[in-house]
Amino acid sequence: MPQQPFPAPELTSLRSPRVTAARRLSRRAQRGKERRFVAEGPQAVREAVAYGTLPGGEHAVVEIYTTPEAAERHAELLADARAARVPVLTASDEVIEAVCQTVTPQGIVAVCRFLDTSFEQVLAARPRLVAVLAHVRDPGNAGTVLRTADAAGADAVVLTDASVDLYNPKAVRASVGSLYHLPVAVGVPVEQAVAGLRAAGVRILAADGAGKRDLDQELDDGTLGGPTAWVFGNEAWGLPESTRALADEVVRVPIHGHAESLNLATAAAVCLYASARAQRGPTGCRT
Repeated sequence: MPQQPFPAPELTSLRSPRVTAARRLSRRAQRGKERRFVAEGPQAVREAVAYGTLPGGEHAVVEIYTTPEAAERHAELLADARAARVPVLTASDEVIEAVCQTVTPQGIVAVCRFLDTSFEQVLAARPRLVAVLAHVRDPGNAGTVLRTADAAGADAVVLTDASVDLYNPKAVRASVGSLYHLPVAVGVPVEQAVAGLRAAGVRILAADGAGKRDLDQELDDGTLGGPTAWVFGNEAWGLPESTRALADEVVRVPIHGHAESLNLATAAAVCLYASARAQRGPTGCRT
């Protein structure tokens, strides 16, 4: 039997109000004004749909655009979206390419509402493991650290006011859906972040190559088992002295081979997993 043609897409014009509005979300100022962003690809869209409603009662997803071909591939995902009363519109390849920031889009995108939480809510939950991105400027690194924090079982991530926008398209893609898995506070001055976490009983460790102590010493001394916040700095120059001075300890990741250094995301993974292991103890449960 001949293959049935896909139905004609509903959105084909790059000038339609919906498409124009979605394209504007590539700009940080517009995202902040509308408190909306674009999530690209089936994994991000699936996590956004699964997240459900925000505290105000609105769904995290405003609407979904998909090519007819992608709609067939991800029929179950779109059925879940429709069941949650999220509008789903088919779109041409040109429309999807215009809305996405990737070179080869996967045929499905969602316009989503901001879902960051307040720093006060992070503290109220009495976190035991927190990643603080103090001066992180690369969105890919920010998203990767967020994904790593999620994998390590961190309770929250804090992006200071000196760090990149959480909803930058590259950051959203690099988080691979982890954006929807744990609380994230944004725009917090680093001094406020450190003071608030310390007052909540959290030990502050600055991850920096200038540290006098190394991670092996922390592990050997058994000092990582308590509530801990790791502060991570800029990709190129680490943490400024003023930020290092705020920490209880400045800790370096030891280099046992000949590498000059570790990149930010790798160093964050090593530090967060070291704390996660220490906090869980031999039984695998948090002490």
